Amino acid sequence: MEFRDNKAIYLQIAEYVCEHILLEKWKVDEKVPSVRELAVELEVNPNTVMRTYDLLQNRNIINNKRGVGFFVSDEALANVKSYRKTQFMDEELPVVFRNVYLLNIGFDELETRYNSFVKETFNP
Repeated sequence: MEFRDNKAIYLQIAEYVCEHILLEKWKVDEKVPSVRELAVELEVNPNTVMRTYDLLQNRNIINNKRGVGFFVSDEALANVKSYRKTQFMDEELPVVFRNVYLLNIGFDELETRYNSFVKETFNP
């Protein structure tokens, strides 16, 4: 995983976990990698992964079954969508809107590009 400098690593790892849940690579009630396993995989400190897991636990995306490990919660998909949507609307969309305005890009062109992206990426 390539980390960006403009965002805390634990938040980028949270995005990574959320994306795995959204893409259903990690399913409801399925065990997620242990703190150590994910730390080794991503080449980060286990404390960083633990901070990520604490955040996701507080958002009811994963839960800890004591002595067994962390699992994707029953409400994970809805909670991930809500968390990511809020994050996108507050942080990323204003940047997109600024560029759309500055570059004078019409909504019809955006719609065409969006539809092509969805078709190529999710329905190859």
